Amino acid sequence: MSASTTPLRRSGAVPATTAFKGRLDWRPLLDWLREDGVVSAADAQRTSQRLAAGDSAQHPLVRLANVGMSDARNGKPLDVEALTEWLAGRCGKDYLRIDPLKVNVGRVADVMSINYAERRRALPVQVGLQEVVVATCEPFDTDWVAEIESHLRRPIRLVLVSPPELQRYTTEFYTLAKSVKAAQKSGDATVAPANFEQLVELGKSKQLDANDQGVVQVVDWLWQYAFDQRASDIHLEPRRDMGAVRFRIDGVMHTVYQLPLTVMAAVTSRIKLLGRMDVVEKRRPLDGRIKTRNPDGEEVEMRLSTLPTAFGEKLVMRIFDPDSTVKTLDALGFGPHEAQRWEQLVTQAHGVILVTGPTGSGKTTTLYSTLKRLATDEVNVCTIEDPIEMIEPAFNQTQVQPQLDLGFANGLRALMRQDPDIIMVGEVRDLETAEMAIQAALTGHLVFTTLHTNDSTSAVTRLLDLGVPPYLLNATLLGVLAQRLVRTLCAHCKQPDESFTRETLAEAIQPWRMSGGFRPYRPVGCIECRMTGFRGRAGLYELLMVNEPLKALIGQTPDLSKLRQQGAQDGMRPLRLAGAMKVAEGLTTLDEVLRATPAWER
Repeated sequence: MSASTTPLRRSGAVPATTAFKGRLDWRPLLDWLREDGVVSAADAQRTSQRLAAGDSAQHPLVRLANVGMSDARNGKPLDVEALTEWLAGRCGKDYLRIDPLKVNVGRVADVMSINYAERRRALPVQVGLQEVVVATCEPFDTDWVAEIESHLRRPIRLVLVSPPELQRYTTEFYTLAKSVKAAQKSGDATVAPANFEQLVELGKSKQLDANDQGVVQVVDWLWQYAFDQRASDIHLEPRRDMGAVRFRIDGVMHTVYQLPLTVMAAVTSRIKLLGRMDVVEKRRPLDGRIKTRNPDGEEVEMRLSTLPTAFGEKLVMRIFDPDSTVKTLDALGFGPHEAQRWEQLVTQAHGVILVTGPTGSGKTTTLYSTLKRLATDEVNVCTIEDPIEMIEPAFNQTQVQPQLDLGFANGLRALMRQDPDIIMVGEVRDLETAEMAIQAALTGHLVFTTLHTNDSTSAVTRLLDLGVPPYLLNATLLGVLAQRLVRTLCAHCKQPDESFTRETLAEAIQPWRMSGGFRPYRPVGCIECRMTGFRGRAGLYELLMVNEPLKALIGQTPDLSKLRQQGAQDGMRPLRLAGAMKVAEGLTTLDEVLRATPAWER
């Protein structure tokens, strides 16, 4: 993990409390809450009577939170986080919400043992050259600090965290560190990992057992953290000296942890074993699939892909959202204009519908969500994919297998004999596949497929470049949906951007003009979004409908600019305009839109 932790913040301007020493007690805490006007005198008295009547081993902050008091200043509930933040301000310390992606878990056990950490209610969260930051829920119990400072020869800075968070991460961090060390000890750490040349000669280097308990625990931790942090991909990357574990969250990569290379190899083998992949084969790329469950008990599917690299075998796990196939058009990011046109398109009886965009732009989610709604008991939905992204019981899914001479074209030819109503072809890569998709549409089927182009109109010229005759394109193509994903502003910390005007936005999306509401926001950064200012992503959509005027242009020598102009006249809104509307609604920023969308050229 990164050596830095989440930026800390001082939560109040209340004078620090210096007279109190030792472990916290609910009685002085309640007095301070009343003195600061956080709770009324009447509420303080009722709470005192209630807590005095019982006894509990719970932390005083937890006991006070369980009473269910409200903040007299704003009416908000005084939960354990609110109480901890208030206490941090009163005692003059920084308040912290632990971000596990920004804590160097491997250094935690170097500062203090788990027994010491649990006894002192302390957890190291940042080990730097100048100081060590330690999280605690006992800001006045500091007799141990001098001892640790003497041991580390660096000053200790205490920050305040809530008791449940401290307990949770103390257990998780030390368990992970213990699992990694146990896994490392069970193998021969002196044996260097196989590099690219050595991978040719298999079985000569001693490796850890993929079923070793330490390795199993590391894999379990890896998955649970990925689910908890909303990661879309997990990367295991062997480097020269260590193996890097990275997560992709909201489209951005984050370094999570560094594993010894022997442990990294064992973890990779463990995951390949669970994915029914050839554990011994490391010379060529492999694909696999795993089903597991997230902390909420929902079934999660992961697609595995390995690749030989200079320092060993790289593994990427793509995590598929279990709710992705049941998302509404609104949840996907469709505006009312595009949603209405898309519904009109997908309810056609036959024809070809293209979804285009770069890798990672959300094409699969859009297609699966659409097909899921169309796959009623009255229709037969068949797909040919490479690879099958998500297993969906409502579809009949087929995997491309080139080694068996089962490519997209051959698979589509076979699907034609399976009495389908709706067909989804993973990707049009060549003329043969394009011709088969068109043949399926001509014989009365609705065909969905994907293509890699910059925008919707470019898909038309791309098919023509492949060799599809214009008359066949005019006879079958119904429409093209181009899409991108942009990060959405964090709802917890975004603030109105007074400096951003309607004219600024209009200038960026020339020659278009904005109408309607205008509520621009700017990113700020908070603990909920890891100080990025963004949380989650939304789709931008550009839908080209193929009508008679457009068919006339396709039948001639097609000019891209004329196709765009005609599409715009027929109601197509370019990706950049779709993004500008999201900016005006306060959902994202102009920088995000400009980064993700191509310029509009007329």
